[in-house]
Amino acid sequence: MSYVVAVRTLCEFAAKVGDLDLRFTPAPTAQQGIAGHGTVVSRRGKHYEAEVSLSGLYKQLRVRGRADGYDPGYNRVEEFKTFRGDLHAIPDNHRQLHWAQVKVYAWLLCQTRGLKEINVALVYFDIGTQKETMLVEKHSADALELHFDHLCERFVAWAEQETQHRLARDTALTGLAFPHAEFRPGQRHLAESVYKAALSGRHLMAQAPTGIGKTVATIFPLLKASPGQKLDKIFFLAAKTPGRALALDAMELIGKGKDSAVLPLRVLELVARDKACEHPDKACHGESCPLAQGFYDRVVAARQAAVRAAVLDQQALRAIALAHQVCPYYLSQELVRWSDVVVGDYNYYFDISAMLYGLTVENDWRVAVLVDEAHNMVGRARKMYSAELTQSSFRYARKSAPKSLKTVLDRVNRQWNDLYRNQEAEYAVYHAIAEKFLFALQQAGTDITDLMTDEPDSVSPELQRFYFDAMQFSKLAEVFGEHSMFDITTDMSGPKPQATLCIRNIVPAPFLKQRFATAHTATLFSATLGPHHFYSDMLGLPDDTAWIDVESPFMAQQLSVRIARTISTRYQHRSHSLAPIAKLIAAQYSHTPGNYMAFFSSFDYLQQVLDLFAELYPDVTIWQQSRGMGEGEKQDFLARFTDGGQGIGFAVLGGAFAEGVDLPGERLIGAFVATLGLPQMNPINEEMRVRMDQIFGKGYDYTYLYPGMQKVVQAAGRVIRTQDDRGYIHLIDDRFARPDVMDLLPAWWQVQ
Repeated sequence: MSYVVAVRTLCEFAAKVGDLDLRFTPAPTAQQGIAGHGTVVSRRGKHYEAEVSLSGLYKQLRVRGRADGYDPGYNRVEEFKTFRGDLHAIPDNHRQLHWAQVKVYAWLLCQTRGLKEINVALVYFDIGTQKETMLVEKHSADALELHFDHLCERFVAWAEQETQHRLARDTALTGLAFPHAEFRPGQRHLAESVYKAALSGRHLMAQAPTGIGKTVATIFPLLKASPGQKLDKIFFLAAKTPGRALALDAMELIGKGKDSAVLPLRVLELVARDKACEHPDKACHGESCPLAQGFYDRVVAARQAAVRAAVLDQQALRAIALAHQVCPYYLSQELVRWSDVVVGDYNYYFDISAMLYGLTVENDWRVAVLVDEAHNMVGRARKMYSAELTQSSFRYARKSAPKSLKTVLDRVNRQWNDLYRNQEAEYAVYHAIAEKFLFALQQAGTDITDLMTDEPDSVSPELQRFYFDAMQFSKLAEVFGEHSMFDITTDMSGPKPQATLCIRNIVPAPFLKQRFATAHTATLFSATLGPHHFYSDMLGLPDDTAWIDVESPFMAQQLSVRIARTISTRYQHRSHSLAPIAKLIAAQYSHTPGNYMAFFSSFDYLQQVLDLFAELYPDVTIWQQSRGMGEGEKQDFLARFTDGGQGIGFAVLGGAFAEGVDLPGERLIGAFVATLGLPQMNPINEEMRVRMDQIFGKGYDYTYLYPGMQKVVQAAGRVIRTQDDRGYIHLIDDRFARPDVMDLLPAWWQVQ
C-alpha cells in the first residue's frame, strides 16, 4: 500500500527549519497570486508548459504535485512565488523551502522525461511593480535524485506510521457500534440519511428537532462511512463555542468504543488565534516570541507527541505545545494534516482564506463536512464576504502614520471624498466601486506592507487596523458582483463630513458553491432549516442536495401554542400593544406559575413592556437581558432559571438567550414571543429586498419573513427540551395567524 503525499506537504515536513517568522506577511491575496501566475505565464513562449502534473515513487511513498511551469527551450522548471515589498525581506528558511519544492519538481520532471540535467528556477514576481526576479541553478538528475531521496527518507518513517494508523482507524471504524443502547426517536432517521448521503457522495440538509442527539447522529454515520468511502477527514463546523464542545463530547463518547477500548482516532479542536496566543504582546517571529524561536526545529517532537493523544482539545493541545516550547496556535495548524476529525468554527472552511478548504484542495483530500446549527450560516457567510471602511478610523490611522505614508494616504483621502461628493441622501447604493479609489487603496496597502516589513515598530495599532480592513475590502472588490452591494453611508453632523464604505454581501452562494463542491459529502443540520429552498439558494448547495425533515420526538400534548390574534406588534402599534402584552403575560403566569422567557424585537421594546409590567404586577419576579452583557452576566441571567423557580426573564429575539440555551424541566416552562422577528425595514434591507426579488423572485420572504420566523422558532424551541417537558408558548401578533406564517411553524405544534 503506497502513501500519497503532496510535494508541498513533503517539503514542509522535511525541509522546513528554524524560526516561525510572519514578518513577511500578509502575502498577496489568492486572487492576486492567480493573476500574478497568469502574468508570468503570459510572458513565456508558445511552447511553454504551465501547471505540469507530476508524480514519483520512493519506496512505498508516492509524491505528487504540479510544477508551475516548464520551458523546454531552456530546459528549465520554474516555481512562481508572488510577493510585494522587499524581496530581500523573505526569511532564509522560507527561501530554503522554496528551493526544496522546485528541486523536487525538477527531479520528477527528469525522471518522467529521461533528462540528465535541468535548470531549476525560482521566479519571484512582485505584484506591485509587476517585476520578475529569477534565480536559476543547474542541477544534474543524480543530484536532484539524492535531494529527493533525502527528503523522502525523512518522511518515510512518518508515512509508515500514518499508514498503520489509517489501517487501524479504518478497521476499528468498520466495527464501530452506536454508543448508546438504542437510538432516540428520530435519531436513526437522521443517522441513516447522513450515512446514505456519504455513500452516494451527495449533500444533505436535515431539519431535526432539539433533543434527539443531532451531534452524535451526524458524526457516528460519517465515521462508519469513512473506511468504505476512503474519507481522509471529517470537519465538524460550529457557529459558536458550545457547538464545538458538544462535538468534542460526542467524539469522546464514540471514541471509547466497545469494552472501554480507545478508538484509534485523532480529534483536533481549532480555536481562534487570539484565544490560543500565549504572548499577545509579542510579534510572531523568533526575535520577539520565544515560542516562535526555533519553532520548526522543536515542532518535530511536539507533532509526534500530539498524534499519540486521542482528543486534542484546546487544553490538551496547549499542554503539549508548552511542554515542547512551541506556539499552540501554529501547532494546531500543523496537526490538521495528521488529524481524522477537526472541530472548529465555520470560517475555517468557508471564509475567503479558509485554512481547511485550502489544505483540502492542496492535498486533494476526500472530506466530509458537518455544519452544526446551519441556520446561522447565511448570516455568518454574509459577514465573511463583506467589508467595511469607516472614514473616522481611517483619519485616526492617517494621523498616526509616519511621514513616508503621507502622500499615499492623502491620495486615498481625496479619492474617498470624491466617492460621495455628489451624494445627496444619507445612504446610497452604487453599481460599481470607483477604480481610482481602489487603485489608491491598493497602493496604500502596498506601501504599508513595505513599512511593516522594514519598520514594524513604526506601525501604530490604528494604522494596522485600517490596513487589515483595507486588505479585506480590496480582496472583495476584486470579486465584486451581483451577489453583493457597494453602499456609502454619510455623516454630516460633525466638524468634517465623513462616509462609511461597505461591500455588503447579500447572497453568499457564489463564494460557497465551490467549497461545497469540493467536499465529498456535506450535511447541514438544525432545528430550524426551513424552507429548505431558501437555505439552498443562499448557500449555493448542489442541485441534487437531499432534504429531510426529521420527525419530532415530542407530542403536541406537551406544548400549548396560542396566537394573540388581537395584538399587533408592528412599529406603529407598539404603544398600544404594551398593556395587552403585560396583561397576557400576567394571566399566563397567574394560571401556571413558573419560569418563563419573554422575547422582544429590540431592547427599547423590551424595556417599555418591562417597565409597565413591573408597575402593574410588582409581586412578580422579573429580570432582563441588557446591552453588552459579559459572559459572567449571561451566566447569572441563566442561573435564575432554577427547578421550582418562579419568574420571568425578558430577552431580545435573536440574542444570546434565544438559541443554544438548554433549560429542561421546570427550569423553563413557557415563552412569550412578542414579534415576528422581521428585520428592521430600513434603506439597507429594502435594497436587499429589491436584489432578492431580482435574483429569486421572493424579495420580501427572503429578506424579512424567513429570517424573522427562524428566530421565532429558535426562541420558542427553548421550552420543550426533553420528552418529559411540558410548556406554553404565546405568539403575540395577529400576523402569526396568516397561512404563510403558520406554514413556517414546526409541524408537530397544534396552534390554538
